[in-house]
Amino acid sequence: MNRYLPIVLICLIFQSVSVFAQETKDPHVILISLDGFRYDYVERFQPENLQEFISNGSAAKSLIPSFPSKTFPNHYTIATGMRPEKHGIVDNSFFAPDKNEEYRINKRALVTDGSWYGGTPLWVLAEQNGMRSASYFFVGSEAAIQNIRPTYYYDYDGQVNNLTRVSKVFEWLQMPDSIRPRMITMYFSDMDDIGHRFGPKNDVELSKRLSQLDKELGALFEGVKSLNKDVNIIIVSDHGMQEVNLQNRIPLDKLLEGIPARMVNSGALAHLYLEDPKEKDKVMETLSRKNGAFKVVDPKKLEYYASLDPYGDRIGDLMILADIGHYLVDTEEYLEVVARRMRMDNTEWRGEHGFSPEHQSMHGIFYANGPQINSNMKIDSFDNIHIYPLICKILGLPVPAEVQGDLAVLAPILKEN
Repeated sequence: MNRYLPIVLICLIFQSVSVFAQETKDPHVILISLDGFRYDYVERFQPENLQEFISNGSAAKSLIPSFPSKTFPNHYTIATGMRPEKHGIVDNSFFAPDKNEEYRINKRALVTDGSWYGGTPLWVLAEQNGMRSASYFFVGSEAAIQNIRPTYYYDYDGQVNNLTRVSKVFEWLQMPDSIRPRMITMYFSDMDDIGHRFGPKNDVELSKRLSQLDKELGALFEGVKSLNKDVNIIIVSDHGMQEVNLQNRIPLDKLLEGIPARMVNSGALAHLYLEDPKEKDKVMETLSRKNGAFKVVDPKKLEYYASLDPYGDRIGDLMILADIGHYLVDTEEYLEVVARRMRMDNTEWRGEHGFSPEHQSMHGIFYANGPQINSNMKIDSFDNIHIYPLICKILGLPVPAEVQGDLAVLAPILKEN
């Protein structure tokens, strides 16, 4: 045996450690969305890996969504630090007078069109500042916003299994420093899917799905630890879930009969775009005289909207808001479609969202863990606009002036340097 071999090996190891240290000195952030994960699921079901993640990090009592508590507006609020009326994705479905077109989340050509999206998403901000980013799904990441996409991204495909997404993140994190993304987003739909199908009170179905998701997240957590890199993981959800009985569905076709307006229904609320906006008071009075578990409101007078600029016209002239536990459907015929689905699942209940954030059932989650995050720290509920400046602080990115979030809200969870 060559007597110099041990010395050579020690030198090579030292060089590897030095290079590795140089590559990993900068912080990374993985922003994970667990769609529809209600604020109380961890306490109710005690998933092992998430509980450990929380105990070694920081957690909020709940995460308060922006209004409406729908998937697309809230994901994009988290991504931009701006409320829906500021960034333009004001609901899952809405009419845009500025484009004379109706946006819906199943219209792929519009979802991937960057001109619909205002603000500066985190991945765009990273790229603008010379930092690579990656996304295994997140609202807006498929579109060229400000003509910029993440360095690495995928068009949404709900059939891609969770472990495939996890393994790709490992691959990204093991890239050389010069091409490695430091801002990464991930998305998992499991709890939203099961919550809609069976409602948020079906412990058997929820627990079964969460148990599997927790194992997959555990694989992510352990894999990140094994890489020995400076990685902070932030887990959020866009909204909670409310149980709705089949009997509490409100058909809009009869309610709006004779009303001269375009209607875009989003379930917990419907947007009305009047043919003649001067008729607003008259239409509001007409609808208010009708009985039902709903109210008709002028968006300009809603406390959810501090200012309707610049996208207030996308919200509409009037809104119909279903009472909590009730839900709007386009037609009476559609009620049978819902009933058929529920009979197949042997349940009278489904889960829905979109209601006012004043209802705690709409609240989601915020958990954070990593080298820059304090351990075993609990904080009060907060609005989801404040996540953006926290991530900017961790990554050393400037916060755009348009951002409505305030770093002071989440600064206490950061370790002091």
